[in-house]
Amino acid sequence: MENKRTCLYDKHVALGALMSPFGGFDMPIQYSDIRDEHNAVRTACGVFDVSHMGEVTVCGRDAERYVNHIFTNDVTGMPAGKILYGMMLYEDGGTVDDLLVYKLGEDSFFLVINAANIDKDWEWMQRQATGFDIELRNESDSYGQIAVQGPQAEAVMEEVLGIRCSELSFYTFKSEEGRGKSEESGGAESSRQQILHSSFFTLHLVSRTGYTGEDGFEIYGTHEYIRGLWDKLMASGRCKPCGLGCRDTLRFEVGLPLYGDELSADISPLMAGLGIFCKLGKEEFIGREALIRQKAEGVGRKLVGIELADKAIPRHGYAVLKDGVKIGEVTTGYHTISTDKSVCMALIDSAHAALDTPVEIQIRKKTFPGKVVKKKFYDKHYKK
Repeated sequence: MENKRTCLYDKHVALGALMSPFGGFDMPIQYSDIRDEHNAVRTACGVFDVSHMGEVTVCGRDAERYVNHIFTNDVTGMPAGKILYGMMLYEDGGTVDDLLVYKLGEDSFFLVINAANIDKDWEWMQRQATGFDIELRNESDSYGQIAVQGPQAEAVMEEVLGIRCSELSFYTFKSEEGRGKSEESGGAESSRQQILHSSFFTLHLVSRTGYTGEDGFEIYGTHEYIRGLWDKLMASGRCKPCGLGCRDTLRFEVGLPLYGDELSADISPLMAGLGIFCKLGKEEFIGREALIRQKAEGVGRKLVGIELADKAIPRHGYAVLKDGVKIGEVTTGYHTISTDKSVCMALIDSAHAALDTPVEIQIRKKTFPGKVVKKKFYDKHYKK
């Protein structure tokens, strides 16, 4: 099956990006050097094409009740303009996906899901909708999305793109007027009405969010709008185009999970150390009873950080040993760019998850000593 292309595909090719399949899309892995792109985000500003992400709208009288039913976090009374992170779970507590939920209005939500899971998530969400007075729409093909990330991101947004965003706090968003298809054919409506009555709404969303551990913004809009923003950013010389290679090194350093590595159908949020995003006091959500049992009985496996004494690089799937016996596997590992250390996240037996526990990692035919450390290898720099 042929990979999809985002609305910025030709822009990446023109810049000489190394393209590779990811989540069913041909995506830019790097443009120049991953270290340079990584450091640009840590010290200045980088821009990412994240148009491969999926978007689903939920509207109707039971929208809040439905989202609470499928989502581990609690959207009850959530104000419009606010964003929450959480998971969708199977009945046994395994993770369907992790996602962001945007509150658009009293009875409308915007859900952002992982690219590789779009089809699976959409089918699962439709199955859960029975008995709810809602309208679900898979808008994934209608949106482009870019992420502007780094300590200079706010200045770039305001001075290059002309988007006022200084008033946004972390995990909030606002709408920006744009020229979508419906405007061209008959005027703009409110974001809620547009979601209800059009293929996608014409007010482009700007949120203070990201996946790098730095301050930054994510912008959603029509393909034409996103292409125009990308061109302005590239012409400005104020930010560096960044690929998925450094997106992974950046998120890893600050302990952010990647679905398929740190979360999966076999890894619950409690195993991954994400219990803070699971509101067990909420009346109900799919998987709640399984998490309550896990919390009471204790999880058999935990996600931990491991630091090696050597410069060897632990990779996904490498065995973690304790006194020569396998106790788990690496989920993600790198020699970090920001801190110059060989570290990894690993899912291991809970009995060995205490900080400073000595372990070994099997790398090809050798074992390398290390110790359990915190999963956050670099401090986040979000604007609160």
